[in-house]
Amino acid sequence: MPVTSSTSYIKRWPVAETVLRALKEWADAQAEARPDLAALGYFGSYARNEAAFGSDIDLIAIVEHSEASYLERARDWPYERLPVPADLLVYTAEEWERLQRRGGRFARVLTDEVVWVVGGPPVSEGGCSGKRRLKPLASDHE
Repeated sequence: MPVTSSTSYIKRWPVAETVLRALKEWADAQAEARPDLAALGYFGSYARNEAAFGSDIDLIAIVEHSEASYLERARDWPYERLPVPADLLVYTAEEWERLQRRGGRFARVLTDEVVWVVGGPPVSEGGCSGKRRLKPLASDHE
């Protein structure tokens, strides 16, 4: 979350590299804790390299199945542990495939933008899915 410098009123926001590193650690922990997690990724400003001061991170998770309703699924994910606010969409594999088959603008955005941190989305016959993987961080090449 943003912090105020101890010597001024200037607020600081974590740089994208810090956010994405924390996301990778968090995603790996979620994969370990949730055996039904098929894929977890991010989209929006962080995926487009357009994140700025105040940007939240948009997350998408695909689980094998869930008894909870779509609106209730994200409640038990501890995404408040991330360094910036997050919005999390949790789809079942069946719902993801249905979304891809129906198409539309949102399905295209997800297909084009999602950077998968854990796993990858299920691909149905004739369907398409995003294929991007986590981008290497600059410090990973040092």
